[in-house]
This record gives sequence, structure tokens and C-alpha cells, in this order.
Amino acid sequence: MTEPYDVIVLGTGAAGLTAAVIAAEGGARVGLFEKAPEVGGTAAWSGGHVWIPNNPHQAAIGVEDSEEEAFAYIMSLSRGLLEERLIRAYVKAGPEMVRFLDRAAGTEFHAVADFPDYHPEHEGGKPGGGRTIECPLFPFDELGEWQPKVTHSPYYPSEHLTMSETPLGAAVPVPPSSEELARREIRDERGRGQALIGRLLKACLAAGVELRAEHRARELVTEDGRVTGVRFDTPEGPAEYRATRGVVLATGGFEWNEDYKRAFLRGPLTHPVSMQTNTGDGLYMAMKAGAMLGNMREAWWIPAADLPEGINAMNRAMISADRTRPRSIMVNRQGRRFTNEAANYNAFGGAFHVEDVAAFEYANLPCWLVFDQGYLRAYGTIGPHPAGEEPPAWLKAYDTLDALAEDLEIPAEELKATVQRWNENVDKGIDPDFHRGESAHDRWWGDPAYKRDVRGTLGPLDEAPYYAIPIKSGALGTKGGPRVDPDARVLDLDGEPIEGLYAAGNVMASPFGMTYGGAGGTLGPAMVFAYLAGLHATRTTSG
Repeated sequence: MTEPYDVIVLGTGAAGLTAAVIAAEGGARVGLFEKAPEVGGTAAWSGGHVWIPNNPHQAAIGVEDSEEEAFAYIMSLSRGLLEERLIRAYVKAGPEMVRFLDRAAGTEFHAVADFPDYHPEHEGGKPGGGRTIECPLFPFDELGEWQPKVTHSPYYPSEHLTMSETPLGAAVPVPPSSEELARREIRDERGRGQALIGRLLKACLAAGVELRAEHRARELVTEDGRVTGVRFDTPEGPAEYRATRGVVLATGGFEWNEDYKRAFLRGPLTHPVSMQTNTGDGLYMAMKAGAMLGNMREAWWIPAADLPEGINAMNRAMISADRTRPRSIMVNRQGRRFTNEAANYNAFGGAFHVEDVAAFEYANLPCWLVFDQGYLRAYGTIGPHPAGEEPPAWLKAYDTLDALAEDLEIPAEELKATVQRWNENVDKGIDPDFHRGESAHDRWWGDPAYKRDVRGTLGPLDEAPYYAIPIKSGALGTKGGPRVDPDARVLDLDGEPIEGLYAAGNVMASPFGMTYGGAGGTLGPAMVFAYLAGLHATRTTSG
């Protein structure tokens, strides 16, 4: 057995890297272990946004915020399910974490102007944004031998853009010139989740964190009720490493584990969009250690769609902006709209899980995104296929709504009535059925030319041919796991901390329950509770 570490961190996503750098900066000898051959986790695939209320960069864009406003906003979404002490810990520690990482890890966060919270009309919400932060570009040549060992996103074909240079991150984005993109390629300057992971990884390496890939954690080692190490499967065979101060679980969720999904989730999750290594390893270890579980029915839900093989490595796409644009609606098997298509992606979990109790089936699955030729001409479609191009061969065109309905086996008269009602309401500039376009959040998405205007999301379906894409219940990751206290310590069945065991990120019971505060609402709590775990572990001795 090797010389013991002070702290072992399992997982190299944003949570794992944050916990590792915090512990190392606190003077701990840290071992950081990754199951996959490449590091970065699903965070490296993400847009890299981090939702931190009252963050120190809001003042630079003229946004005022406070702990109390943030607390009131999050609790307004609670439905009585959130634990107040965890939310207090989150809103207090979030700004501290940002300052620490900016100083010690060179994250150089800045606040994203104008991006609204996901429920901005609720008490304490921010329609004008500021709570979402992101990193600037990061030159990956600074990582040396680790430069090619960060996992690449299948969803963002160009890694040399920041989120603010896309329609998802700016009101009217200004893409870089071809000359600027060529300049960025020289040093492999990457944006979005790559920039965040790159900066945190560099900080870990600089702080002396010992990083090992292809080490799958299998079992926690315990002595006298305290977690003291981890057993691994490695390419060289089984291995065991000791930890004198603690083990931090940051292994991701269980969205790729069919048994766990059937056992725990509230409804179907057929299309996860995360790394396929997220099979619940940390959950398994926590349960064996006697952890109390929480929030097990929930995930970070997102609509998704299948793609023909070969378009990207996952053969699927996240459906975010696509469903918010004018000249499109979503309909169920009855040919009817069933929700506000421009609502935040996490909220769609509720729409997909509605039961038709008489038919004993899900009311809104299957469902389709329906759009017309005007949509295709203006916005293109998933794949991606840019605006103005001919539709891809796999996207079938229908000359009439009747033909579309017949092919989808949905009632044609219902579909035509739905489209007629939609078009009539669009002429009035309202959606009395589902209130699409009323929220500042809805008006952020849609057509970039009409950001903050209802015309950005309301538009008629009246130009043949018509198109339909089947939409599935997807998720960025699950959000249930071991319950933790405000120091991110895992709790046992009596609500007492399991000594030496911490959890952060999607492996833990999310303090946010079923809610999603704003853009970066997954990475925000993941990194904050990783920060709290790293702080506490460095204050702890083995006794």
C-alpha cells in the first residue's frame, strides 16, 4: 500500500477538481481519481456556466444582489422540500468560493449580463441576470501532457467559443471572426466547460494534486465507523489507497444505470446526455457505508432527440433553443400542446411525467416538436443544420398537417385545431393556454433578433411543408444520492455525519430538490459543496 493521502477525491468533473484544489491549497496531500481514461466529466461537455447568487462580479455589470434575496428566491421554488440550512450554506459559501478560485485557481470568472434566472418573476428572482458566471478562454497548451486528456463535448463542435459568443449565452451574440478563431487555435484556447475544467485542472496540477485516470472506485474502506480509504479497479489490477482526513465522492449521477433508474426516478429517463460512465458508483459506495438518501426521484431534466448515427458521438441532441423559437410548437399523441415550450429545460421533467390515469400511460409521451418551412429557413434545425440550407435527408417534409398527423398516428383534426388556435393567439401576441413569452426567461430564448420581446418566441405555423421531430425525456444527470450537512459531510440513517466521508455534485442529494435556479444551476451547487467539503476535510484530522 502506498503512503496515505490526506484527502482522496473521486471524480474529475467540476465538483471533484474544485474539492481537490481547495484541499490542496489548504495544505493537504490530495489524490484525485477518475474512472474514465479522460478527465473533466460531464462538466467538460457543458456550457461552463455556474449559477452563484450574490457573486462578487455582479457589481461590474450593475446588478445588486444579497444573500437574503437569493435565499428568498430559492425557497420560493421549494414546495416545502428544500432544507433551509443547506440553502443558507449555499448562498453564503458561493461568493466565498468564487473569490477563492479567482485568487488561487485563476478562474477569472465574470458575470454574464442580462441572462435571467429561470423563474425570474418569483420573489428574489433576477430578470436582468448577473447570477450566472463563466470563465474566459483558456489556452490548453498550458496543461502540458494533460492537454489531450480532457474529454471533448459531443454537443459543441467548436471548442474555441465562449458561451457568450453563442445564442445560448448572449442576447445578440457576436461570433468571432475567422481570423480570431485561427488565432485561438494556435494555443488551443477553449471556452465553455472546457475553459472551466482547464483552469481547475491546471490549478490542481500546480498545487501538487496527484491525478490518476482509469481508476474505478469500488468500495470504501472503513475502520471503527470512519471512512479511511478506497479500493479501486485499475488497469494493473486491484489497488487500495488510504485517506487520513477524508474521501470526497464526486463521481456523478446514476443516469446510465437502468436498475437504479427503475428503482428511484419518478418517471422515464430514456435519453441521458451525460457521460456514459455515470452509472452510480458513488451512490453504491455511499449506500454500503450506511448513508441516508435523499431527492432520489429527481434529475436535471432536459428534452432530447435522437440523431442519425454519426452526427455526434452520442447520436442525440439536447433540445433547448430549438423548441423556443417562433413557428414551432410541441404536441402530444392527442395532437395538442401540453406546456410552455419556452420554459426552462429542467421544468420539462414535470410535463413528461404527467399521468393519464384513465389510459394508464404518460399523457405527453410520445411527443413531437412541430415546425414549418419558415422556421427551417430562418433557424435551421438540430444536427446542426444551419439556417437557409436544404433540410437534412433524415428530416421528412409533409405538404399538409393532415399528412404529418397520419404519419405520426395522431388525430389530424386535433392537430389542425391546435395549430389554428396557436396562430390566432400569435396574432394577438399572447399564449393564454400556457403563457409562453410572458416570462423574461422565455423572451431570452427564441429568435436572437427579438431577445426580450415576445416576438422572439411567438410565431405562426403557416408555411408548408411541415416537419416533426420526436422529443424524448432526457437529463443532464440525476440529482439524488446521500444526504449531506452544510459541510458536505455524508449523513447516516440517524442523521449523523459518517466520519471521513463527503459528497458533492450529482452524486449527492441535491440541496435544490426539483428546482433549477438559473443557467449554471447544476455546476453552482456542485462546486459550492465541493468547496465546503475541501474546507472541512483540511480542518479535520484522523484523531
